[in-house]
Amino acid sequence: MRTRRKLLDGFLNVYAGLALLYLLVPIAIIIVFSFNDPRGRFNFIWQEFSFDAWTDPFGGPVPGIGDALATSVEIAVLSTLVATALGTLTALALVRYEFRGRAPVNFFIFIPLATPEVVLGAALLSLFLNFSVATGFSTILIAHIMFNLSFVIITVRSRLIGFDRSLEEAAQDLGATPWQTFWLVTFPLILPGVISAALLAFALSLDDFVITNFTSGSTITFPVFVWGAARVAIPPQIYVIASMIFLVTLAAMLLTVWQQRRAERMASVRPEPA
Repeated sequence: MRTRRKLLDGFLNVYAGLALLYLLVPIAIIIVFSFNDPRGRFNFIWQEFSFDAWTDPFGGPVPGIGDALATSVEIAVLSTLVATALGTLTALALVRYEFRGRAPVNFFIFIPLATPEVVLGAALLSLFLNFSVATGFSTILIAHIMFNLSFVIITVRSRLIGFDRSLEEAAQDLGATPWQTFWLVTFPLILPGVISAALLAFALSLDDFVITNFTSGSTITFPVFVWGAARVAIPPQIYVIASMIFLVTLAAMLLTVWQQRRAERMASVRPEPA
């Protein structure tokens, strides 16, 4: 029995390692090829090691990459702030309160997740055109807030479901107002879930191409820029910017994990018996 258990554990470890390797190989290739010095406009074949792309990340044969990245970051930040605020409040309402229509709201949250992005983008474009709304920065922002809301609600709600309500009751028994209880007890404990939801929303917004392509008009985001530039050139600068985004995301993820463990330690603290 013990031998079988060891074999099973070894198999699972090998399987998990291979799955992780499968996920990380493309990212590793991006980072490696960001140091390539290609012969020509396409960075597909390794030639020689060079720091040129890192010293000039917004240069290269295709101009406008810096403006496209700035537009993507601006849209991602704004959509993340709005979606996180609205999604957190919605998750609190769905978990904490009983109201008419609660079940349909829970159902409709999953519709944007289950709908193909092509269909969602085409539907949003039809909506904007029928209401004579010019496509551009504002329509991209509206679309990103819309599909980010579902991810934020589900992420924060999963954190709230396992929340220990006795901590809030203890704070109120000690004289805290509902507002003080929320900011001093509830919010710090659900903050890792909120941060995780915000990071997910930011990554989805920064990465989105399909819905953005339908609603962008003349506005160029980074994914739209890469898609358009791929027919002319794929310089190593694109790999450099992708590597930068990955490293920033990795740092934010590590910070989130640290904050989550800190919140778990706070939640596990119990007063000493009298």
